[in-house]
Amino acid sequence: MSTITNTMTMQFTFKYIYSLSLFLLAGVWAQAQPTVYPAKAQTSAISIKGATIHIGNGQVITNGTLVFDKGKITYVGDGSGAPNATETIDAHGKHLYPGFIAPVTNLGLVEIEAVRATVDNTEVGGNNAHVRALIAYNTDSKVINTLRTNGILLAQVTPEGGLVTGQSSIVQLDAWNWEDAAYKKDDAIHINWPSIRYARFGATNEEEQKERIRKERTTLADLLTDASAYCAVDKPDVFNGRLEAFRKVFDGSRKLMVHVDKKNDIIAAVQFFKDYGLKPVLVGGAEAHLVSAFLKENDIAIIIHQAHSLPANEDDDVNLPYKQAKLLSDAGLLVAYGMDGFWQQRNLPFMAGTAAAFGLDKEKALATITLNTAKILGIDQTTGSLELGKDANLFLSVGDALDMKGNQLEKAFIGGRDINLDNLHKQLFERFEYKYGQK
Repeated sequence: MSTITNTMTMQFTFKYIYSLSLFLLAGVWAQAQPTVYPAKAQTSAISIKGATIHIGNGQVITNGTLVFDKGKITYVGDGSGAPNATETIDAHGKHLYPGFIAPVTNLGLVEIEAVRATVDNTEVGGNNAHVRALIAYNTDSKVINTLRTNGILLAQVTPEGGLVTGQSSIVQLDAWNWEDAAYKKDDAIHINWPSIRYARFGATNEEEQKERIRKERTTLADLLTDASAYCAVDKPDVFNGRLEAFRKVFDGSRKLMVHVDKKNDIIAAVQFFKDYGLKPVLVGGAEAHLVSAFLKENDIAIIIHQAHSLPANEDDDVNLPYKQAKLLSDAGLLVAYGMDGFWQQRNLPFMAGTAAAFGLDKEKALATITLNTAKILGIDQTTGSLELGKDANLFLSVGDALDMKGNQLEKAFIGGRDINLDNLHKQLFERFEYKYGQK
């Protein structure tokens, strides 16, 4: 009995210390955070005059004027014939951009990776097609503010883990709760294409890997066959959430995004889904440039990995990640940039900037994080560019927003709402600037 009692006491003590640590950490974290409230709805027309306007579709207007009212863009041009506005912002010498969009991210699903209670990006099991990332999205995440400061105003919140990871949703990054944040609900189902997983340490057993891949592809084929038959019936007698999730995939109103990197796997994946009448969006595509003609033939769009990384293969050009967007764009493919994880998302603009430095036209580089992304996600009718009638998701920067030095936001608007650009990074900078007598 004494052994059991001691064990229980130790477990209780550990749980108490762990809970107390989390409580204290939360208290310190909360005290360190700036108070940032979601902005109120736009009540009067706003005009931004004199800026260099980067439309997002390749067009640039020098010394232009943009007006928006009730959350919608009502005028873009040289200023002649612009409607009257209650408020005018003098933007001479500055740059106006459409809000950047971060695709395929676990933003708001993970807060502190070392604290399990703040990690909600995966579910148990191989087929989680019915799982919705949106309802787990945490609008109080302190990471969100750091993204907005760099011009990222929308994100595609995406689940991870398993063969079929679940459904992503697109959110705007200034909201009280996930209902308010939702910009496009359940926009895509994500699938991790079965492929070789290389061991972190030690040798990889290729025969076992091949057998696993064969089983997973068979499982995937069975799933799509069942889903196709299930969705062919308007009202099945027995409801199946995992199969029901594919109904909008088959009718074309929900995207199918396949995470795959190797060229042979890319070809296999595209052909596999083609047999079911589906056209996937590729996510990752480390070797997509090697099969660009095949992808163009099948009209496949790609969300490629971040440019600031090493090449996928040892014998690749060391600058290949910087050049890949241009290679794919030159092949006539629709290309967007994505980033790993959630903290790194704030560097998304600089991926596009690097692509521009390595040959991609500057405005085309901008499109990889604005209009191209919006097209791939199916929201280009409402956002992604500064065009008449679209949502006023935009920001004003002191300089070139694709450059670390120039990316200094003065104003940002989501749906016409003037959002707060404060964050913990700024607060700490000001704190220590004051401490060392620089302010």
